[in-house]
Amino acid sequence: MSGCDREELRQVSQAVLAVTARLSVRDVLQTIVAAARRLLDARYAALGVPGPEDTFAEFLTDGISDEQWKAIGPMPHRHGLLGAMLLDPAPVRLADVRSHPKFGWWPAAHPELADFLGMPIVHDGEILGTLFLANKEVPGGFTAADEELLRLLAGHAAIALTNARLYERNRELSVVAERHRIARELHDAVAQKLFSLRLTADAAAALVGRDAGRARAELDTVRRLAAEAAEELRAIVEGLRPADLAGDGVGAALRKHVEVLDRAHREAVRFAGEPVPRLTPEREEAVYRIGQEALHNALRHAEASTVTVAVRPGGTSVVLEVTDDGRGFDPGTPSRQYGLASMRERARAAGGRLRVRSAPGAGTTVRLEVPADA
Repeated sequence: MSGCDREELRQVSQAVLAVTARLSVRDVLQTIVAAARRLLDARYAALGVPGPEDTFAEFLTDGISDEQWKAIGPMPHRHGLLGAMLLDPAPVRLADVRSHPKFGWWPAAHPELADFLGMPIVHDGEILGTLFLANKEVPGGFTAADEELLRLLAGHAAIALTNARLYERNRELSVVAERHRIARELHDAVAQKLFSLRLTADAAAALVGRDAGRARAELDTVRRLAAEAAEELRAIVEGLRPADLAGDGVGAALRKHVEVLDRAHREAVRFAGEPVPRLTPEREEAVYRIGQEALHNALRHAEASTVTVAVRPGGTSVVLEVTDDGRGFDPGTPSRQYGLASMRERARAAGGRLRVRSAPGAGTTVRLEVPADA
């Protein structure tokens, strides 16, 4: 790149490192569009990923506020210049985007665009998406050197995006394999025991009026089988280690769990995480399971509007806090002790400490602290 000075190379290097550090596809896309706008000093940037027929599977922007997006309206369709650039791997650089023969129109609330640079993200001949940049902040519009910088970033972005897609696909396959394993174990162990339990209960019911002694014996068998089934089911569930936990760590695993719950519940479920050191597998699982249990309790009992999960470093420890703005409770109430006792037992087994702060009408915070040392 003859037109690229040392400072530009440093900026490209930073942008590439930021993109390749992400694992989820959406994080990669958002990092690409933000890096492109910053690198080329553009006022607006967007990234479109082709979807079925004339739609975009993803359309992300940088430089446009949420309020502006709401005013602009729904996600654009693949019409005009935006759609044409998803079919042609050649870049487009214009002094005025409206001069392109494929230009159509933009909504009334859309910002006014002038100079324009579009760069497809291509991998093995497939256009994975296209970067659109507009309105360079310095006079003169986008240059040939800008085009080369964006071409370099798009090349690295294609690799990062492909890797992220492969990572997510492998993770999905791991989830499917784990589900099949659980199904086999449930069928082989618990399902058969529950079948025996039902037959024994039926026998006990038939004997109640005719032979009370035999009925009691059958009920004793029912109790034993029920206890064994519960223990085997517990062992299966306890043996499940979230696929994300081993690869990404407890922070990323909890964040993804929170994202799922936020879509599934009317309450707002939020994640506020900071980078934390890796823990031993036992401690990471303890943090994850306690977080799950605290979230479950908040969503089931708290009548909250917002539940927040925070994971952060705390000196030589890792701290988990699950906070809700719900009705709160008295932690000394016997009816709430079983769930708290289970979490405290898990915390002690991991060498950590669990505290619960709550009062009627004042919300609840469950705070776990575990040592970061292996």
